[in-house]
Amino acid sequence: MPDDTYTHGHQPSVLRSHSWRTAENSAAHLLPHLRPGLRVLDVGCGPGTITVDLAERVAPGEVLGVDRSEEVVALAAQTFAGREGVRFATGDVYGLDLAEGSVDVVHAHQVLQHLSDPVAALVEMRRVCTRDGVVAARDSDYGAFTWAPADEQLNRWLEVYRAVARSNGAEPDAGRYLKGWALRAGFSEVRASASVWCFTEPDDRAWWGGLWAERVEESDLARQAVDRGFATREDLAGFAAAFRRWVDAPDGWFAVLHGEILARP
Repeated sequence: MPDDTYTHGHQPSVLRSHSWRTAENSAAHLLPHLRPGLRVLDVGCGPGTITVDLAERVAPGEVLGVDRSEEVVALAAQTFAGREGVRFATGDVYGLDLAEGSVDVVHAHQVLQHLSDPVAALVEMRRVCTRDGVVAARDSDYGAFTWAPADEQLNRWLEVYRAVARSNGAEPDAGRYLKGWALRAGFSEVRASASVWCFTEPDDRAWWGGLWAERVEESDLARQAVDRGFATREDLAGFAAAFRRWVDAPDGWFAVLHGEILARP
């Protein structure tokens, strides 16, 4: 199985963004297909905020959240200890410890973009899904990010991020490729859509710009960018300053495009 590198790492600035995610803001394309009693697998569950939301919607069904990081799984299990119908375990999307056709829904949010072989991951997700079930994935498309006001430093930040991700064998523009990957994985039916996160209100700008200002200097992304020669520490400081300028701009606006799929085995 591929030994993939997670570009962002699990520093506080990264986990803050993961913990903000809910089923409503990150899995709306899946929600109409949920009903009580379903068995759900949440792949790459991170801190578990989406996982527990899914569990509420399928109760008395069960949701299993899996993540490769033992540290993150332990955090999720501690945070949501005692929640009925949900549990967390370490696991690898390339080789899930589940029987064929054992779950009704497989969900993956912001996972496939970080993998060197997303088609193989989708094949495995398809394997564990029931024949009448659904595999739902949603990934951002960095190449389609857009913002105002214009800032050359933010343009450069995006170039560096995409270079680092691709040096890990990953695809930062995954959103546009989800449909094609699912077709290559052998799904019989693939419905594709798109949605956005948009940050423009002062509190939203402070949150989004603040976490990126921190992330570009204090995360695995920052370390990889410098170690691999894509940026200097001075460059990273400039990117952080650009995000802070954006936060303070009254006309600040940032849109994050996502591709989505609902795939039937």
